[in-house]
Amino acid sequence: MPKKGILERLNANEVVIGDGGFVFALEKRGYVKAGPWTPEAAVTHPEAVRQLHREFLRAGSNVMQAFTFYASDDKLENRGQTLKITGAQVNEAACDLAREVANEGDALMAGGVCQTPSYLSCKSETEVKAIFKKQLDVFIKKNVDFLIAEYFEHVEEAEWAVQVLKMSGKPVAASMCIGPQGDMHGVPPGECAVRLVKAGAQIVGVNCHFDPLTCVEAVKMMKAAVEKAGLKAHYMVQPLAYHTPDCNCQGFIDLPEFPFALEPRILTRWDMHKYAREAYNAGIRFIGGCCGFEPYHIRAVAEELAPERGFLPQASDKHGLWGAALEMHTKPWVRARARRDYWENIHPASGRPKCPSLSSPEGWGVTKGHTELLQHREATTAQEMQHVLERQKKAKSAA
Repeated sequence: MPKKGILERLNANEVVIGDGGFVFALEKRGYVKAGPWTPEAAVTHPEAVRQLHREFLRAGSNVMQAFTFYASDDKLENRGQTLKITGAQVNEAACDLAREVANEGDALMAGGVCQTPSYLSCKSETEVKAIFKKQLDVFIKKNVDFLIAEYFEHVEEAEWAVQVLKMSGKPVAASMCIGPQGDMHGVPPGECAVRLVKAGAQIVGVNCHFDPLTCVEAVKMMKAAVEKAGLKAHYMVQPLAYHTPDCNCQGFIDLPEFPFALEPRILTRWDMHKYAREAYNAGIRFIGGCCGFEPYHIRAVAEELAPERGFLPQASDKHGLWGAALEMHTKPWVRARARRDYWENIHPASGRPKCPSLSSPEGWGVTKGHTELLQHREATTAQEMQHVLERQKKAKSAA
């Protein structure tokens, strides 16, 4: 029997569970370089990408999203990268890996595009759309099940991406990396969603930059605005696995802990249960994760929504619900924790007595249209580094 498509599932009010944040997960495993965050590992280390897909599938994911984040040529060549690997090579390899694993279960394969250095450098609509079109050509060739335009800070660029992806005739989802304050030019989430639906997206939502409950709140705003406009759409959310109550409009990128000291902020599996329930109750049916999400986080989402889905994921074979397997522990005080009310109400300590509970984000107030964000192929120079250090010092003084 052919698999049901993404819209067929969502139209039937089924829960579709996404996967997690590949760039962060693979950076921690030693296959992605922080800074560029590009996905050449799909070509250079396919076994690592394949294994991570399989772990998310086992944890309950219904979508194997091809590892094509930042796989546009302008990003692969940005700021001194000399990979000698083209965007087409990365996109093709990533699609093959995602399809291989999707075929091992009841999962769909999605191809995705995201924000570009060209847009931040104020290149024209024609030039930016040409970048998306090059990726789309590969996705059509590989016959992806649907398309995702994700991680957009500016609704204008997201609209351009949706308009290009719609040329394929395949279902299109669009998610922006924004919170309740809206995009980087102050466009509210509701207006962003309406514009994306009008551009042709059948699924809209948010991903990355903020914690789960903040992202759910932003999607609620989107849903309300779309319904008020008399439009129809499905909704998705794929947040961070980090607590971000102190973030401003830019999200976790402004936190001083980004990207190498975020571990104290990581959500527990029990936090993920709450997230999954909040998202479901908000009417969101495409529920997944982004940076920081590991397979065990997705397993928690799948376990929370098992009553609605009608089954548990394979990975639950090794995990007693709400700690039930701790009944087999040798120590009696640990056996006493084999109950839901213990884990549902725990307030985990950080174990860091000298650390504050919150940070002060570095809000530079810089986005598309500022000379600070002009990109180039050449490596960052010592003079440029001195400039950004001086700029950072001034921003901290102002704060």
